Amino acid sequence: MKLGSLKEGGRDGTLIVVSRDLARAVRATGIAATLQQALEDWSNVAPRLNALSESLNHGDADGVFDLDMQALAAPLPRAYEFVDGSAYLPHVARVRKARGAEVPETFYTDPLMYQATSAGFHGPRDAVKVISEDYGIDLEAEIVVITDDVPMAVTPEQAAGHIQLVGLVNDVSLRNLIPAELAKGFGFLQSKPRSALSPVFVTPDELGEAWQGSKVHLPLVTHINGEWFGAPEAGVDMQFDFAQLVAHAAKTRPLSAGAIVGSGTIANEDTALGASCFAERRTVETLRDGKPSTPFMSFGDVVRIEMFDRAGNSIFGAIEQRIEQAARP
Repeated sequence: MKLGSLKEGGRDGTLIVVSRDLARAVRATGIAATLQQALEDWSNVAPRLNALSESLNHGDADGVFDLDMQALAAPLPRAYEFVDGSAYLPHVARVRKARGAEVPETFYTDPLMYQATSAGFHGPRDAVKVISEDYGIDLEAEIVVITDDVPMAVTPEQAAGHIQLVGLVNDVSLRNLIPAELAKGFGFLQSKPRSALSPVFVTPDELGEAWQGSKVHLPLVTHINGEWFGAPEAGVDMQFDFAQLVAHAAKTRPLSAGAIVGSGTIANEDTALGASCFAERRTVETLRDGKPSTPFMSFGDVVRIEMFDRAGNSIFGAIEQRIEQAARP
């Protein structure tokens, strides 16, 4: 099934069930008011949501309306936790090579992860607002999974059973603020503003054979201002699968229902498949030409991130956002 949230009903939105073709939807009235509420009682609520989904897709649900992407909030407009990994080592290796550094051996056995911003997420058509272009505005096209309650110290095999939903994220990054922050030793803060989530999250069964080994085996397609930017294969070169990432996050603490775990920027060894962020493209240019030639994003630029099944159908809908200058308070 596919689940989304309307921009109504408060800061957590209103839960809706969305048709497989992303054309129609129905409110989950009487089942769960919000997706967060549903995830907190997933074992009881999910079967009822699934029954509503079947009814919607068969054309006999009540209260059906045409889906308007502009009316959608993020499926989880806010979350208790968003942790983001860096599971695609070709990206890590290239970035480090460009600045003359080796990849530590631990990167191959222990996931790299940071605590991301989760107090609010942009909807799929909301603008990305930034004070200044000097911050180095970048997108990061990634996949996320959403969990139910995950006990502390689960194994990856156990963690796999706690992955309930899959979606996309534009993990917005302000690249020119990153070096100074990392140099302080405490990690990202100002360099990571709010991210945007795909119009819908889907249960893993919606992915069919593309969901194998806790990975999504499909390309993630990014366009900038209508031009192709990249379509790396998400199931290739992923050093750590989502079950391993969830287990890593839960090593010393339980994860609450609705926790979001990100894959990190999707990147392949094959650079002909393009990039999922400008930092990746600029790194490839630096290694090839000695310096980057592609600037970061400017106000007015539009980013579109989408994943299609093998038949060409959009799975999660598209994140499509304009970069805009934020007004100072």
